[in-house]
Amino acid sequence: MLVGMQRTRATVDRVAHVLVVEDDRDIAESIELYLRHDGHRTDRAHDGRQALELFHHANPDLVILDVGLPEVDGLEVLRAIRSRSEVPVIVVTARREELDELLGLALGADDYVTKPFNPRTLLARVKAVLRRSAPQRSLPRVTRLGALEVDRDRADVRVDGASVALTPTEYQLLATLADAPAMVMRRDQLIERAMPDSDALERTVDGHMKNLRRKLADAGAGDVIETVRGIGYRLRRFED
Repeated sequence: MLVGMQRTRATVDRVAHVLVVEDDRDIAESIELYLRHDGHRTDRAHDGRQALELFHHANPDLVILDVGLPEVDGLEVLRAIRSRSEVPVIVVTARREELDELLGLALGADDYVTKPFNPRTLLARVKAVLRRSAPQRSLPRVTRLGALEVDRDRADVRVDGASVALTPTEYQLLATLADAPAMVMRRDQLIERAMPDSDALERTVDGHMKNLRRKLADAGAGDVIETVRGIGYRLRRFED
């Protein structure tokens, strides 16, 4: 038994199928042990090529992805995943420089963990990301701004009636802005409201916003998210 692990099974918000991608077998085994103890089902890959094969066949609910992988680099694995899916991804990095690169590339990871880390900390991140990706149970609430619709009951975003594929974090950020259209939200406010269980840096928000803007623009919503220099972001009212 790992030090600090509870002997009784922890309560989970949502049981998920997690793909653990880590070339260090001891670390991978530790992560899997904590996840399974908490009720999750896991698959494991030790290199990038195997990770993509498993992702394709296993259809996981969440991916824990190390950056430093043999065969296929972790960044390429993340790009490949994002080219076909918005499944939540938690990236594990060994060096601060890798985190800087990830944020600069804005590849769409939902959270980041830097080695060395406590498996219980990673487990808390897993729970937080799964909560953000879970369907929202509430009365139907739809915000409409021109062609853009944010449906909180279905956790769905549509442009001209067509759904837009967003990661859970991108959706939560957009829904947070949609709660108060035209109100400027600071980056720290967005983290607190859309990513409350995350230790994300404020610049992480910028990476998510870059991807979110691109997806909405590609779908035909135009430049609906406005950057307010030195403050944060807001949804642009079309009558502005």
